[in-house]
Amino acid sequence: LQWLRNPGPQRERRTLFGDMVCFLFITPLATISGWLCLRGAVDHLHFSSRLEAIGLIALTVALFTIYLFWTLVSFRYHCRLYNEWCQTNQRVILFIPKSANIPCTHQQSLLGLQPPQRNSKETTV
Repeated sequence: LQWLRNPGPQRERRTLFGDMVCFLFITPLATISGWLCLRGAVDHLHFSSRLEAIGLIALTVALFTIYLFWTLVSFRYHCRLYNEWCQTNQRVILFIPKSANIPCTHQQSLLGLQPPQRNSKETTV
């Protein structure tokens, strides 16, 4: 969720938003177009030329091949950006162990640290 809120530079944010909008627009469009082509192919098989039916089936296959290719390329691109973002935006919290001789508050004041507040998503290192 942090990456979706701030995926990186403005260009990457625009690309992610644009691909999401295209995916939401193209998915139903490709589905309806494929369904209409297959319906037309079935009608042509029953009533007229087999050549037109084969053409509509080929059009459906080409449509879904291009759609799946675009989806895969877009998904891989954004996964790569996410992995790069994860490598450069790690959140590390260092807990200093309590010493037997120095009280915790004195040790923290020497280092200028405030007592850490733990988040449920954080891992102790």
